Amino acid sequence: MSNNPFYDPSLKHRHRSAYMLKLLSRLSILFTLGFLLFFLFDMVRTALPATWQAYVQVEVSYSERAKKFTRTAVPKEYRKVVSRAWLRNIPRQMEEDPGLLGTTQLLWVLADDQVDQYLKGHYHNLKEKEIAFIERLKTENTIKLDWNGVFFNNGDSKIPEYAGIRSAIVGSVLTMLVTMAIAFPIGVMTAVYLEEFAKDNAFTHFIEVNINNLAAIPSILFGLLGLSVFINLFGLPRSTPLVGGMTLALMTLPIIIVSARAALRSVPASIRQAGYGLGLTKLDIVKDHVVPIAMPGILTGSIIGLAQAIGETAPLIIIGMIAFIPDTPQSIVEAATVLPAQVFTWAGMPERAYVEKTAAGIIVILVILISLNATAIYLRKKYETKW
Repeated sequence: MSNNPFYDPSLKHRHRSAYMLKLLSRLSILFTLGFLLFFLFDMVRTALPATWQAYVQVEVSYSERAKKFTRTAVPKEYRKVVSRAWLRNIPRQMEEDPGLLGTTQLLWVLADDQVDQYLKGHYHNLKEKEIAFIERLKTENTIKLDWNGVFFNNGDSKIPEYAGIRSAIVGSVLTMLVTMAIAFPIGVMTAVYLEEFAKDNAFTHFIEVNINNLAAIPSILFGLLGLSVFINLFGLPRSTPLVGGMTLALMTLPIIIVSARAALRSVPASIRQAGYGLGLTKLDIVKDHVVPIAMPGILTGSIIGLAQAIGETAPLIIIGMIAFIPDTPQSIVEAATVLPAQVFTWAGMPERAYVEKTAAGIIVILVILISLNATAIYLRKKYETKW
């Protein structure tokens, strides 16, 4: 072999190095996938109990005394078992339905969070006497775990069993609508100008460098910008989807501009040349041909930018969207919170019941993010033009 002029003595070592590199790459991928699967398994395992909630069957007395002292609406031995939040709603129930006054009804009502945790086999602070009472209710089939509609129908609450994500979901939707209403048209128009109309000069290069720099700025700085400009300077209402959407729009703009420019750049030059050959103006070519062809790529980049924005917490904390918001916002100028901020709030609560709600909130965010990314992939595959 040494007499072969084509023999390379380092070839065996290079093959061994290439094999080791491939092996390490595969191990890295397997480790990453394993960690991801473990993370998802742990999140789902922790979140599943949040889909169930304890309910207890009890006789509820709707009386004048119960309007002032809601605890008296249920028998004394049930007062440690029934949710305080449910009892506080009794006066409102009688206001909405005056026919309830003076009646006693056998109802399935929301149980206290400690009862709920006990039935799920989690840590609780119940005393032996209370545990014995719950065990008696179990033998009588007057206590059960049922579907937790409260989690999806209620807003936030300081009482764990009454806390839900409805207000956070609505706040997220309103915030994202404002974000896309501002970032999408401005981002696309900026990309079209820079790619199709702007001259290649120092000013254009300055704009491009700053756009690329904006994409690398930490998100919390956009929150500080939104606080100083939109709230302090312009006096817009704090903790609202309007300010949150405008702040996230600033953060999303560089992503949309860069992705839109890449989509416009992918349109073949022959399309433009054919337009000129037919006597079309540059504006007509861009408006009627280039932008429609590039639109799948533009939409893909915009959806990915939206997915990044919907998972942001830091800039929204700065502008106050982490406030306690029990009511569902009805407009973009009412106080609201968003899903990431709601999860952040629950993660800091001391009650054990908030642990499963935090995990369930994370699962909801992951489902939304996966759906948005799947939509982006679908649009790209379905409408992408092959050249």
